[in-house]
Amino acid sequence: MKFSRYCRSLLSTPATAVSRYANCHRSGADIAMVDLEDSVPPQRKEEARRLAAGFFADAADGPARLAVRINTVSEPDGLRDLLALRNYPVKPALVLIPKAESARDVEIVENALAPTCPDTDFFAVVETPRGLENASAIAAASPRLRAVVFGSADYAFAVGARLTWEALAYARAAVVNSARAAGIEVMDAPYFEALDAEGLRREAAAARDFGFSGKVAVHPRQVPVINEAFSPEPDALDRARRVVAAGRESGNSAAMVDGVMVGAPFFEASQQLIDEFG
Repeated sequence: MKFSRYCRSLLSTPATAVSRYANCHRSGADIAMVDLEDSVPPQRKEEARRLAAGFFADAADGPARLAVRINTVSEPDGLRDLLALRNYPVKPALVLIPKAESARDVEIVENALAPTCPDTDFFAVVETPRGLENASAIAAASPRLRAVVFGSADYAFAVGARLTWEALAYARAAVVNSARAAGIEVMDAPYFEALDAEGLRREAAAARDFGFSGKVAVHPRQVPVINEAFSPEPDALDRARRVVAAGRESGNSAAMVDGVMVGAPFFEASQQLIDEFG
């Protein structure tokens, strides 16, 4: 099952910032996420686990999917997070698994949550050199894994690269290919200049052209820009309908649409676009 229209944008808020929960829910992001990892200092991890339960219980109106980012499952805090999630009165729709480096990381989460969170899906973040090497295995690790997320900042720091599109183009392409080969979605890293809407618009367009399904937001004001970038324009939907119609008329053989020769890959892509957004 695909979730493209539900993962154009993902916005997180620190678990310790309870006053921001409602704004995160109402931000318009397809995924609203409470964070137990990087935004929470070590001395507040236990408090964060307790508070985060309210992120799900108090969301009367919000996006279709509410998520939590746990700590790395190879460390004690990640395991404590999983134990806490098992006891939440309202379960998250999605668990984000950071710094995934092997299929085993996904399997640990799946096994830990199977008894009490059978309907919870997973996203895995590829953000280390080892994770990139194993991206294909990670992407295929579980039927409950719905997307891979590229973590540019951690990856760039780990390999000594600049945090630019050009420097990370190979890593982005590898993550996209691994996710698509597994038949799942793929989200791009944040654009960290929160006040630079034009820069975000350019990078989101580039990510879309690379094959990404969506992009992570670092501020609520980024959400509308990201949603727009990963939603088709009306003209694109109209053309997709013409392509699908041409495919039906031609029996899925080559056809001419708007002066362009199209064939089976065009028919399939156009039908998917209609199914997701039409």
